[in-house]
Amino acid sequence: MAVKTRWVVTHSCGHEHEHDLGTRPADRRAGYARWLAGRDCTDCWRAQREGDRGEERAAWIAARRAEEQQVAADWAEQYRMPPLSGPAAILPWGERCRHQLVTGAYQTLVAEGEFTEERWHEVEDLARTIDRAGWWVDQREASPGDLPELLTAATDADRVVENPF
Repeated sequence: MAVKTRWVVTHSCGHEHEHDLGTRPADRRAGYARWLAGRDCTDCWRAQREGDRGEERAAWIAARRAEEQQVAADWAEQYRMPPLSGPAAILPWGERCRHQLVTGAYQTLVAEGEFTEERWHEVEDLARTIDRAGWWVDQREASPGDLPELLTAATDADRVVENPF
């Protein structure tokens, strides 16, 4: 007869859950089930943890995002970056991504790299033509040194189109 893999455990919080212990060696399943019984279930553990710090963490994240947003907005104004277009829900995210990628590229390509200021201005001018927030969000994990190539690869759907009338 095989050692069971599914154990019903009554946790210290009083909740009863079935656990699949099949990934543990057969001779360690009963001991692990006893260990689980001495602890709160996952839901209670998370609720207790979030109750202690969840509101504090959410406030910290909101303050951090507001600070990043202000820095990105100030930067966009200083360097004459156009407003982004797209769904209102991602506009602030797109602005932060654009700021992080372009400033990171400047650091990588000019401050630490071989680009001249004149060559950088060409890249910066090309960045001004990309006004779709979704494009900047999609590039958020790109290496800053790849920005010139990414800007060149952008399609017309991502670029500012002059009104022909």
